[in-house]
Amino acid sequence: MKVVFHLGAHSTDEDRIVGALSSNDRLLESHRIAVPAPRSYRMVLRDALVSLKGGPAPQEVQDAIIEASTDAPVLDRLVFSHAFFLCIPERVITKRGFYAMAPSKLAPLANLFPDAETEFHLALINPASLIPQLVARLPKRNYEQIMEGHDPRELRWEPLIRQMVEAAGGRRFVIWCNEDLPLIWPEVLRSVGGLPEDQALKGDMMVLRQIMPEEGIERLRSYFDANPPKSVLHRRKIVAAFLDKYAKPEALEIEAPLPGWTDELVEEITAQYDADVAAIARMPGVEFIAP
Repeated sequence: MKVVFHLGAHSTDEDRIVGALSSNDRLLESHRIAVPAPRSYRMVLRDALVSLKGGPAPQEVQDAIIEASTDAPVLDRLVFSHAFFLCIPERVITKRGFYAMAPSKLAPLANLFPDAETEFHLALINPASLIPQLVARLPKRNYEQIMEGHDPRELRWEPLIRQMVEAAGGRRFVIWCNEDLPLIWPEVLRSVGGLPEDQALKGDMMVLRQIMPEEGIERLRSYFDANPPKSVLHRRKIVAAFLDKYAKPEALEIEAPLPGWTDELVEEITAQYDADVAAIARMPGVEFIAP
């Protein structure tokens, strides 16, 4: 059995992957894939991780997790998805740094099913977008408290991912950028779900629906019906053209009304993020979904 942990990051998914894949329930069943709702296993996974303290789960614990997650009689792939696998939002930034606890979480997660083939999947997000969303999400803490004394330019993905890849111990580690989702969403769904590239799925338009008006979606559907894409790259080229015409500008902008933040600072953070992403895409041990 393959066990997949979709790790977030925060403010990148909000259960969209689970929702889209679950809408294909008969297809998943035919492939012996289970994508349970996070609420079904959240507590049992937490309790198992606490009691095991990183050690391998005995069979009875594995059975309890599966029983809480699905009633499928036979499984080839089990997908868990939750940003809190890495940490709660309050601990994304700590005095130790950016997602400082994340590398230490991977081995204990893999040990929940020690004999299974484990995969990790993770979406990166521009800190210039993540930080304002953390501030909005944590109203009881102000910006200074959330930042824990760090300059926002210090919040780097590249060194963190290097540590996480090492902690993954050679297990499959798939990474993409949240900002690229409108172009790569179908590939992300099939990667997490373990489905063929050419497999038809409900939910392929989910992300586009959030940033395009219905008129644009219907015209894109009509175009695809009349001109089926010849490849993934061809589909992305078509989608990019429709986004240029129909995307809602407010859905693509970074809102950053934070103390001391300027357009120049956002540009600096974004430039550093772009450089980190380029390095991560070339990193050994990373399977990167690029647009």
